[in-house]
Amino acid sequence: MRPTFAIRQDRAFSRIDLAVVVFVLLLVLATLLPTMLAAAKRRELRIQCANNLKQINDAFRSWEADHEKSYPNYPGSVSVTNGGTMEMNNGTNAWINFAVLSNDFESNTPEVFHCPADQERSAATNFNNLQGKISYFINLNANVCYPAMPLDGDDNFATNGVPAKSGFLVPSPDTLITWTSARHKFVGNIGFADGSVSEISDSALQKTIVQTGPTTNGPLTQWEAIRENNGVPTNRIAIP
Repeated sequence: MRPTFAIRQDRAFSRIDLAVVVFVLLLVLATLLPTMLAAAKRRELRIQCANNLKQINDAFRSWEADHEKSYPNYPGSVSVTNGGTMEMNNGTNAWINFAVLSNDFESNTPEVFHCPADQERSAATNFNNLQGKISYFINLNANVCYPAMPLDGDDNFATNGVPAKSGFLVPSPDTLITWTSARHKFVGNIGFADGSVSEISDSALQKTIVQTGPTTNGPLTQWEAIRENNGVPTNRIAIP
């Protein structure tokens, strides 16, 4: 009598099973791929933006080294007759503070003033047509004596939920400052007075930008800029 054997319940992985698994994987990949590519593109543009700001800040440092350790935007610092912007800063023409840097770049690179993720503006083709072509704010009170002060950075702010417009932004503790969803999707790049550039999250932006101090409208004199906040100037953000 022949011995009996138990019928095996398991079976080999069939071609149909393999095809189903491959199909599911392809479906998942097709669903996730656009999101992954979009995130990678945003990161690429954010890095390009940071590189732009680093070049700008290197030019600012070169400029201040030739002008008594002062940036062109600082109140009471360098007169127009000496290559500065002291008499011209009124908050509506922030671009002039970038235009004076033309001789401090190793090459003719006016396009660095345009964030590659800024779809509202186009890049400048020369240093004489920067107006309306700049993607970055400038802090009119930034000074090399205060290296942790923001000097420049992405200008797509929202104040208390409202996108900031061209002109002055004088942050106060009562002002909620966030990034808009434009450009880098709720993160951004900030350049500091020591020449460094950092990626700043939405949650860290408030602490980075807001400092207490005088909040009068219009440009401040040098004395007014440092009279409060333990001698540290209040940030006065000019948006082109």
